[in-house]
Amino acid sequence: MIQPNLTRPIAFFDLETTGVNVASDRIVEISILKIFPNGEKEVKTKRINPTIPIPKQASEIHGIYDKD
Repeated sequence: MIQPNLTRPIAFFDLETTGVNVASDRIVEISILKIFPNGEKEVKTKRINPTIPIPKQASEIHGIYDKD
């Protein structure tokens, strides 16, 4: 495994959405992974009500359903 040589924290973002159309689809979940120079990691995840039904095709990819 590669160990990064960080001098400052770095953050990675992951979005789960109702689809890929930026004009009409919505964010369902956002996750942030922050890695600190000492190797410590911090993860935060937040589910967001998209205010529209989550299509079956999207749920099959990310595993998030309307009932969640």
